[in-house]
Amino acid sequence: MKFGKSICILNVGGTKYAFSREIIKDFPLRRVSRLHNCSSEKEVLEVCDDYDRERNEFFFDRHSEAFVFIMLYVRSGRLRFAPKMCELSFYNEMIYWGLESSHLEFCCQRRLDDRMSDTHTYLFEEDNQPEEEPRGEEVTATDPAVSTGWSMRWIGKLRRIFEEPASSVAAQIVAALSVICVIVSMVILCASTLPDWETAKNKKLEEHSRIIEAVCIGWFTAECIVRFLLSRDKCEFVRQPLNIIDLLAVSPYYVSMAAAALLGESLEMQRAGIVLCMLRMTRIFWLIKLARHFHGLQTLGLTLQHCRRELVMLLVFMCVATAIFSALAQLLEHGLDLQSSSQDYNSIPAASWWVIISMTTVGYGDMYPITVPGRVLGGVCVVSGIVLISLPISFIYHSFLQCYHQQRFRTSRHP
Repeated sequence: MKFGKSICILNVGGTKYAFSREIIKDFPLRRVSRLHNCSSEKEVLEVCDDYDRERNEFFFDRHSEAFVFIMLYVRSGRLRFAPKMCELSFYNEMIYWGLESSHLEFCCQRRLDDRMSDTHTYLFEEDNQPEEEPRGEEVTATDPAVSTGWSMRWIGKLRRIFEEPASSVAAQIVAALSVICVIVSMVILCASTLPDWETAKNKKLEEHSRIIEAVCIGWFTAECIVRFLLSRDKCEFVRQPLNIIDLLAVSPYYVSMAAAALLGESLEMQRAGIVLCMLRMTRIFWLIKLARHFHGLQTLGLTLQHCRRELVMLLVFMCVATAIFSALAQLLEHGLDLQSSSQDYNSIPAASWWVIISMTTVGYGDMYPITVPGRVLGGVCVVSGIVLISLPISFIYHSFLQCYHQQRFRTSRHP
């Protein structure tokens, strides 16, 4: 902040707070800390609603009582809803000041999730609007600044077409083409594994399938290249999971084509046939490309990302229970050398398969205990599996609900 006094006054709905410049610089609220980087009054007015230069006072036309509880969070690190205030209104205030629902206490998070699930609403979030065209001075089309502005504006439009499927009609057309190519390629991949496909395959059918496959691969390749060229940060683009999946899904086609061109029908090509077949089956990962266009899959991916600890905890529960019950099942069904011992439980790894399908309540019926103690153990195993699996479900459900509302809010900005 290159202007004003050393003491800054925040006026939030009539309630004033005085801070020094150093505190404003590292303030936990993003909107307040942005004031430190402002170099002119124009930039300040983009952050707050009004500014008094003489008093160095920044006015925010927001809910003063809600800001009191937000300031309590700044001091104590605990954020709770203001009493007698709508949860959604308070959440709007949180978003305005730069907080998220994860900053709330757990009990308040549950209240917010319940309220958002009952009420279909769009929450406020500050959008980064494009800068307006300069007014006052006349500029010509030959001006380099104007040419640069137009080029950046067109690049931004093209970026939204390929990155935001719901932003425009052109973006919806591009998304529809991508979905059609994914579906067509998956249909051809599934049909090529049918026994009748091999017997009835002729040159025309094989040629047509190769042409369709080449068209789909060409579209995916062109889409990846265009999105890479339009990306703001090339390194960040390469690190994104969906882009990595796109690269892994497209590269096997070019690897197989290069191997066929170099090796031909030689013995090395026959040895590499299994590897190329496995690479060809990686096209099934193209289905993950649908996550770019369907927000339900994005919600699932975000939930799995946020619930890593809960999923690891669930896996540990299952591994421990599997080890215990498989050892007991092997002992009761085979280890005691009874006359009615079952050969299906001749080892602990073999018994672990029965434990897994029992704890998950799948029950294929290929293995089952035949002794009375083994059947009692089977009942305890099933009940224990239900309890252990249900323990982390509430945490996963809470995270899924939060990610769902977050994705729904993002899509609501581009109806």
